[in-house]
Amino acid sequence: MSKRIEVKAAMSGIFYRTASPEEPPYVEVGTEVKKKQVLGLLETMKVFQKVRSPVDGKVAEILVENETPLKDGDVIFIIETE
Repeated sequence: MSKRIEVKAAMSGIFYRTASPEEPPYVEVGTEVKKKQVLGLLETMKVFQKVRSPVDGKVAEILVENETPLKDGDVIFIIETE
C-alpha cells in the first residue's frame, strides 16, 4: 500500500522549480526520487535553500507553479512511497 508524503516549505520565500530559467525543472510528476534528492529551490532574502525529498518515492503532485511566493508550511509536493 502506498503512502503519500507532503513536502512543505521550511520557510517563507519564492519557490523555483529550476536552477535557472534555461534549465529544465528538477522534477516532474512521475519522476522517481531518492531521499534527499533536490526537488526545487526556495529563495529568501537572496539566499537559496534546496527543497529535498524526505523519502524515496515518486512525485505524485506538484502543487505550486514556478516563482510562487510561499509561506512557512505550505505544501509544495506530494511524494508517493511504496
